[in-house]
Amino acid sequence: MDTLTKLGILADAAKYDASCASSGAGKRDSKKTGGIGSTEGMGICHSYTPDGRCVSLLKILLTNFCIFDCAYCVNRVSSNVRRARFATDEVVRLTLDFYKRNYIEGLFLSSGIIRNSDYTMEQLVEVARCLREDHRFAGYIHLKTIPDAAPELLAAAGRYADRLSINVELPTETGLSALAPEKNLPRIRGAMGDLRWRIEEGKEARKAARGAKPPKFAPAGQSTQMIVGADAADDRAILLASDNLYGNYRLRRVYYSGFSPIPDASSKLPVQAPPLQREHRLYQADWLLRFYGFGVDEIAPAATKSANTMLDLDIDPKLAWALRNPERFPVDLNTAPKEMLLRVPGLGTRNVARIVQSRRHGRLRVADLSRLRAPLAKVLPFVSLLDHHPHRKLDDPSALRAHLAPKPRQADLFAA
Repeated sequence: MDTLTKLGILADAAKYDASCASSGAGKRDSKKTGGIGSTEGMGICHSYTPDGRCVSLLKILLTNFCIFDCAYCVNRVSSNVRRARFATDEVVRLTLDFYKRNYIEGLFLSSGIIRNSDYTMEQLVEVARCLREDHRFAGYIHLKTIPDAAPELLAAAGRYADRLSINVELPTETGLSALAPEKNLPRIRGAMGDLRWRIEEGKEARKAARGAKPPKFAPAGQSTQMIVGADAADDRAILLASDNLYGNYRLRRVYYSGFSPIPDASSKLPVQAPPLQREHRLYQADWLLRFYGFGVDEIAPAATKSANTMLDLDIDPKLAWALRNPERFPVDLNTAPKEMLLRVPGLGTRNVARIVQSRRHGRLRVADLSRLRAPLAKVLPFVSLLDHHPHRKLDDPSALRAHLAPKPRQADLFAA
């Protein structure tokens, strides 16, 4: 099989993995190293997929052969798909060729499990080693690591890769046991803990070094991915799992990937994909957890008569929280602490920082908020300013929700 055919098969097989962003990489420039590539600058080109996602990495599998039989995976051993496998030198050559043509800024490499976990991990590490040591490649490398692999192989991966990731796949152990019986959540968490320890140890060693600093270990940290909608886990369970991962393993990102129906699917799987909006709302909720000071109980409360454990698809999670808690508003933009400003619907972290800076020089009015390009229709019902007060708009959250919720698109009306 020629290289282009393999590339078509293995690039398509990798499309289900969402965790391929290159954020968090340190600066590394080939002009200083004398090698090839960079994690920044004019040598980096970004392209966009039809659904709007930015793709700047060569994103492929080493192989889509796999000895596991995960029900949700198109590459499972029982799947009737066309198979292919790259040799390690083919991946190296493709990465260098694509970079020299200014198509990519680096490599995202994953793989099905072939022979056993250690053998597969050795192949992944060899690609990264060859790029770094033999070709002095200074671009971004993200390796998907295998939790069952030997610790020394995970350690070697961290010496060459900018970011490592181990997919938890599903938010609950029950879901994982039902759909991926060969995988074990405690082992996955154990490998994540080992990576966290190595990453932190590497940072401390570099801080303590007085002379030449030791090499960085996975400087862009570790990430993971959860499949949304393949099992019965609700949004609260997903966010609780993410919150635990951020707190216990210091993950840089948790990525959410909506389940896609696959050929010859197991009867355990749903026949339809979840709404795309569900994935979007989970990313918004994840942002609130990481940057806005919200807790899971605020974003997705435990089930009651007045609340369920799924995020609202019609409105964003911050607006949903505000409408559930009208007694917390209006917020006086001239006096409220930053923590409360971050809870105002429509105000992001950047605008909150600008508001805090601006009010040192005078009391804010609606015109000042307008100059910040804040969405006034969304913000004004929840704030008071020198020349504005929402009066009784918060007395009827249902009417306010109907006013602020986006109107159905024409295509949606015809679809209904």
